[in-house]
Amino acid sequence: MFAHLVVLTNLLVAVMAAQDPVPFNTTGPPFEKMTTCDSQGPLSCSLEDPSQENLCCYESPGGLILQTQFWDTSPPSGPGDSWTIHGLWPDNCDGSYSSDCDPSRNYRDISQLLTDQGASDTLSFMKTYWVDIHGQNEQFWEHEWWKHGTCYSTLQPSCLPSGSPRGAEAVAFFQQVVALFKTLPTYDWLASQGITPSRSQTYTLEELTSALKAASGFVPEISCSGGHMINEISWYFYITGSLLDGGWNPIDAPKRGSCASTGLRYYPK
Repeated sequence: MFAHLVVLTNLLVAVMAAQDPVPFNTTGPPFEKMTTCDSQGPLSCSLEDPSQENLCCYESPGGLILQTQFWDTSPPSGPGDSWTIHGLWPDNCDGSYSSDCDPSRNYRDISQLLTDQGASDTLSFMKTYWVDIHGQNEQFWEHEWWKHGTCYSTLQPSCLPSGSPRGAEAVAFFQQVVALFKTLPTYDWLASQGITPSRSQTYTLEELTSALKAASGFVPEISCSGGHMINEISWYFYITGSLLDGGWNPIDAPKRGSCASTGLRYYPK
């Protein structure tokens, strides 16, 4: 019924290296034309007074976007040759986060919404790459939507075309998260620079950040359990226009994660 998102594979590698906006030009989701926003508008977090803007086309207050990924080994989750999705989080441009912004849209049927609105391919991908370590995928997806998805100003139901079905903005959110994740192959980028999971090898933080900078053009935030066990990474963006069809502008992480400088372990799953 609705067009699936067209993912431009490997697009981000070239675009990030050039330090240009990432153009998420799509034919969905879930509408052939999602918004009338100008993707060349002001960069999120750049305006002192966002109240003068159409907040369907200017993401505020959460204009610094984090695409966060897991590397779970105990217990392992997801494929052995890929990181998995944690979420897509809107930072309020100052290190703070809004949370659970609209309880009236705390949907409890994410899988059904995706299926009913023609996004079964997205759901199938999520079952492999957006997984809970305890097998509670549906609750995990609900949590990520409730806590973070409902806080995007450009994902308000009123920002979507008239007559949109219930939960269409949530469907669009999950499709966009999956699309962005596909352009951020952290495992492949590390492997391309000789950094692969190992029970014996240790790495320095500088080796990891330099490898990812060389492969992608940008430095993410890397976090570790106990300071030494690599388990999470966040890629940072500002956007222009709507989260659904705006321009994605990658930046170096504005802060360091929780990893020590040396002795970092990247265990295989």
